[in-house]
Amino acid sequence: MRLALEEAEHAPLTGDVPVGAVVLGPDGEVLARARNEREATGDPTAHAEVLAVRRAAAGLGRWRLTGCTLVVTLEPCTMCAGAVVLSRLERVVYGAADPKAGAAGSLWDLVRDRRLNHRPEVIAGVLPEEASAVLTRFFRTMDF
Repeated sequence: MRLALEEAEHAPLTGDVPVGAVVLGPDGEVLARARNEREATGDPTAHAEVLAVRRAAAGLGRWRLTGCTLVVTLEPCTMCAGAVVLSRLERVVYGAADPKAGAAGSLWDLVRDRRLNHRPEVIAGVLPEEASAVLTRFFRTMDF
């Protein structure tokens, strides 16, 4: 989670919401790191989770991330939760809950929906104060 928090800290440099993500291999090796890049790239799908999943898959040379873990500072939204399920990640670990858009237990629980063919383990609330603080600082300083 600390690596994901480091990534999140860099996102505001491009005006992006500070969310960071890391994909770990089955052995705990870091396969990919990413942060939100929607503002930086103009890509609405450039969430930290999606970018980290893409990079991990590219590095492994396969789309199935079986045995891998996604660590992210904020609970995934529906798009990112869909990417978690479709990439066959073993688990998702997140820091801060997102009661407005979270899809791993807060607002929705897409990742554990019994109707889907893959349901990753969810570990919530890892360093939640630190993850929340990064977001709070960002939104307090932004002039929307």
